[in-house]
Amino acid sequence: QVQLVESGGGLVQAGGSLRLSCAASGRTFNNYIMGWFRQAPGKEREFVAAISRSGSVIYFADAVKGRFTISRDNAKNTVYLQMNSLKPEDTAVYYCAAGTPIIDSVRQPRGYNYWGQGTQVTVSS
Repeated sequence: QVQLVESGGGLVQAGGSLRLSCAASGRTFNNYIMGWFRQAPGKEREFVAAISRSGSVIYFADAVKGRFTISRDNAKNTVYLQMNSLKPEDTAVYYCAAGTPIIDSVRQPRGYNYWGQGTQVTVSS
């Protein structure tokens, strides 16, 4: 089992920044690809970003490319999502996920076995 706890969400004005953190405990953190997903009211959960075990390979959704960065610190069992130039359409609950997805599933929720409880991000216009 892997337990994931997100933090860092909040209310920010458009154009602002937030950094989300996800702390993992349980099984060896660097065994897992880590992902961030988000879900807005009435919408399906969507992929935001993912990072490989070593941090050398990174994936982004087109909607956040150039604005968000993802990183991990395996010594601290933590993955981060730095969100810059935030837009109102970024408003959602953000979830951290851990898993061992194949390449075709990195951007799919089904590729991940473990999920955090989510943290709310609200961007006002």
